[in-house]
Amino acid sequence: TLKLKVTLFCVCAVQVWVPTLAVWGGVGGVALVYFTDWRLILDYVPYINGKFKKDD
Repeated sequence: TLKLKVTLFCVCAVQVWVPTLAVWGGVGGVALVYFTDWRLILDYVPYINGKFKKDD
């Protein structure tokens, strides 16, 4: 029963931390785009990609 209690505790702890980790992951992604060459990354976003087309 101790193993079951530890497992249930871990499952509950993970469920609590998932939203927090998702938010921090989003913040990290935005920071990555901000501090790097943003056009290099945004060229892969479908809607925004059309705004940067070069007319050669």
